[in-house]
Amino acid sequence: MEPNSQDRSPARHWALIGLLLTPAIVLPLWVALYDREDPTLFGFPFFYWFQFALILIAVALTLPAYLIALRADRADRLRHGLPEVPDGTGSDRKAGDRP
Repeated sequence: MEPNSQDRSPARHWALIGLLLTPAIVLPLWVALYDREDPTLFGFPFFYWFQFALILIAVALTLPAYLIALRADRADRLRHGLPEVPDGTGSDRKAGDRP
């Protein structure tokens, strides 16, 4: 049985989120990429200013990932018959759901 496009949509959203967050995780861990002093920027060695640039890059990638996650969560909640946004009380849980 082939899944319809609605079943694949959440997986695509989460794959896109993973793709967006991967550079923010991998680049800071790849020390050989920025383990040097040249080029300098305003007197700062590369290994300093590059890490500051990575912070801005991570923010720029995390914001769209967060917005996509909100959209995917809303769609998933609607597909399961729950309110679009949780009210925080837990009253929207169905019987048998874990707390």
